[in-house]
Amino acid sequence: MTPDRSAGLVETRRALAAGEVTSREVVERTLARIEAAQATLNCFRIVRAEAALAEADAADRELAAGVRRPLLGVPVAVKDDMDVAGEPTAFGCCGEFPPAAADGEAVRRLRAAGAVIVGKTNTCELGQWPFTEGPAFGDTRNPWNTEHTPGGSSGGSAAAVAAGLVPAALGSDGAGSVRIPASWTHLIGIKPQRGRISTWPRGESFHGITVNGTLARTVADAAVLLDAASGNHPLDPHRPPALTVADAVGRDPGRLRVALSLKPPFTAAPARLDPVIRSRVVELAERLARLGHVVEQADPPYGRIGLAFLPRATAGIAERVREAPDPALLDPRTRGAARLGRLLAGAPLRAARRAEAVLHRRIGAFFESYDVVLAPTTAMPPPRIGALARLGGLATDRAIIAACPYAWPWNVLGWPGVNVPAGFAGPGLPVGAQLLGPADSEPLLVSLAAQVEAELRWHERWPPEGVDAGADAGTPAA
Repeated sequence: MTPDRSAGLVETRRALAAGEVTSREVVERTLARIEAAQATLNCFRIVRAEAALAEADAADRELAAGVRRPLLGVPVAVKDDMDVAGEPTAFGCCGEFPPAAADGEAVRRLRAAGAVIVGKTNTCELGQWPFTEGPAFGDTRNPWNTEHTPGGSSGGSAAAVAAGLVPAALGSDGAGSVRIPASWTHLIGIKPQRGRISTWPRGESFHGITVNGTLARTVADAAVLLDAASGNHPLDPHRPPALTVADAVGRDPGRLRVALSLKPPFTAAPARLDPVIRSRVVELAERLARLGHVVEQADPPYGRIGLAFLPRATAGIAERVREAPDPALLDPRTRGAARLGRLLAGAPLRAARRAEAVLHRRIGAFFESYDVVLAPTTAMPPPRIGALARLGGLATDRAIIAACPYAWPWNVLGWPGVNVPAGFAGPGLPVGAQLLGPADSEPLLVSLAAQVEAELRWHERWPPEGVDAGADAGTPAA
């Protein structure tokens, strides 16, 4: 790490508690990094400079009085689909959105843990696409190679963490929107069990396929942020049993049965795994075998799982479009998805929700033979800026399916998944792999991810500074 990049979340928390630094100093440096990078990376929709410094001063008073909370004084960022009191929640859209009257439950819990919310990060329009570009805020760029996207829809959070602007950030994942940008920016991205981190004031976001998750450079940082944000609003419909996920970091996962799954799930358009990404994921599988795990090539019985995804996704878009202050300002692709969502919001949506129980039984039976699935996170490396954003509706859908066919089934299931770095597919082009498990398996997945991290030490590598991509940025992980 260089002095102008953020220390990790766990390290920052330790330094604050030890009195080695004040929260104001940490937050001032964070704000300076954000300002310096904004013209190049464009990670933030809103920077809460004055408010964040006031929160830092309050944290310093608590620290001086001996108060200790899980994230007291630590700066974090949240995606701009989460309510922060006094700030608009535009979710990537054009238009004048009113300021939120109160924090969303996840943000409220971060504040209760003592975190300083430095800003809201960019996301594509209503979180629909695996890129973070749009007329409302411009292009968010990948710090590993600024000609390429960091992914989406949590691309602003991923780029900010990867560049070292903040130690960790919240994102949301409705079809891979935490895991995909984590993959393309060399990060840990945890998509937790549905309901683990509340999406309130929406009991179900996009009819249950979208959950809030964490992005960080290390497994420990991502797990600590997950624990701090976890918990439920009294009216949440999904309330999984409480877990302390960070306790699994450093715990021996035991000898696991790992299914290496390289075949894309059911898709309505062709999807082909890039051979370099395939090699990187297979190398990771070989590493797991050397660590003592049993690795076999096997694919979960997905069936026609896509039929259970589309009605939920598009009906959710239709609901958000109705809430937009000026729907005419939205992307034509968004309005087209909303039209489809209105058509599917009746019987097809009800059938899609009923199908989830069948899928749980069928794919759950697969976990009688295996403990974890290892799969690519994406089928392609990060595309160039503009490559997908300028396409029409059908062409965009086909491009998304081709690039990202692997992540979304776990959104239908509502089960946990963790992206881990898998190396590079070329100069400045990170790629990742998913560790996927059944319900409430976050501790197991985190334990395994941390075991691999201790071997590969991916967090020690940083994007190049002040250039588009360093010559050594594309060297595969050892």
